[in-house]
Amino acid sequence: MPTKNLTANRASLSHRVGYALRHPDRVPKYLARAGRDAWLRLRHPDHVAYYRAVMRATATANPKAAVGSRSHERWLAIGAMQFDYLRAHGLSPGDRMLEIGCGDLRAGWRFIDYLDPGNYYGIDISPDILLAAQETVVRHGLRAKLPVLTLVRDLRFAFLPDAHFTVVHAHSVFSHSPLPVIDECLAHVGRVLAPGGWFDFTFDRTEGEEHHVLREDFYYRTETLLGLAEKHGLAARFMDDWERLPHGQSKIRVTHRANPEPLRAEAAPEN
Repeated sequence: MPTKNLTANRASLSHRVGYALRHPDRVPKYLARAGRDAWLRLRHPDHVAYYRAVMRATATANPKAAVGSRSHERWLAIGAMQFDYLRAHGLSPGDRMLEIGCGDLRAGWRFIDYLDPGNYYGIDISPDILLAAQETVVRHGLRAKLPVLTLVRDLRFAFLPDAHFTVVHAHSVFSHSPLPVIDECLAHVGRVLAPGGWFDFTFDRTEGEEHHVLREDFYYRTETLLGLAEKHGLAARFMDDWERLPHGQSKIRVTHRANPEPLRAEAAPEN
């Protein structure tokens, strides 16, 4: 299971020097990434446009790497983990799911296969990764499930219907987002979330100083994100059972304040 280092400030000079000394073989790759990202930030001051360019550069070489998977086996394992977790929490075929940052359908193809036709709606900021998502639909024979895959430029959900989605899901999205992007999402997700529904998102957690690395990886304190949700009239809670799974990020669940506890079963503890 990945060990969560909850106190390190990965942006500090001391941490970077120490990391370089421990892993000298990784330094050239880091320097190349830092140079690329500095150039992209100059060309794209807006974070969404910047990260879209990062995704394009990464997806050109390897779409699975663009969604954070080192191998096809890891791609399958992380997707299965997300699917199994939501199933254990009561996801049913009749649920209407919105997946924010659907990527190349690492978990999405399992959701599409499980849900009733037309009940999966995936959005992403990257046209390149959505093309890879279409290939995943074809490869897994899911055309008849009628999934919707849509390009977006923000997280306002302006074109989506009110109170429609019973499950909203964002895996490894806020870990790459500055606070204004997260705030925008939480300001608008309540409108599209159905009564009794929930919004699950993962994030990179720190118990020390909040920080980012190369404007790609963002580390937040739990109370910061809980407070943002509450600011927008939503209820939010830290998902302790997710911590038992072999994943480096943490998870928060958001619901309408009038229904602070989801009307679904909790995941059973591991034996």
